Amino acid sequence: MGSIVSIRPALPGYIKERIVEPLGIGRFHLLDGLRDPYEMAREMGAALAAAPVHLAFCGIGENGHLAFNDPPADFEAAAPYLVVDLDEACRRQQVGEGWFASLENVPKRAITISIPWLLKSGEILCIVPDARKAVAVKASLEGPVSPLAPASILRLHPNAHIFLDQDSAGLLGK
Repeated sequence: MGSIVSIRPALPGYIKERIVEPLGIGRFHLLDGLRDPYEMAREMGAALAAAPVHLAFCGIGENGHLAFNDPPADFEAAAPYLVVDLDEACRRQQVGEGWFASLENVPKRAITISIPWLLKSGEILCIVPDARKAVAVKASLEGPVSPLAPASILRLHPNAHIFLDQDSAGLLGK
């Protein structure tokens, strides 16, 4: 099996326990959010540049972010991985989803794959549950492709598959 790259630096144990180990993935790269973020981004960028990514997993945030590329996202970034400042909406989402106990516990920065490098993946699976994401889903799928709705860029990828539940799809066509 190929490599897997995590874009959720706070959860390496979660990803390893629920994805890597059950699927028997032998070669993978997880971000270590406790290390120097710029060093980690450089190392992971080199790993990403060394081999093609066949499959990427991602989600759409409540504010329309893709990975942790908050609006307005950089659709032209040259680096494979970026250290980004998280906006308050993104940080509040992390609390709302139960990843952190309070806003004060949510890091203000994150390591994320850049939009151009995410789009280099052979196939993208984007999983978007929850009614809280319905506005962002509508903007991403029915509005213009724009850095203000970062996930809208997925519409330009020939093999992007977006999986919605009834709640996240609730505003489509309205």
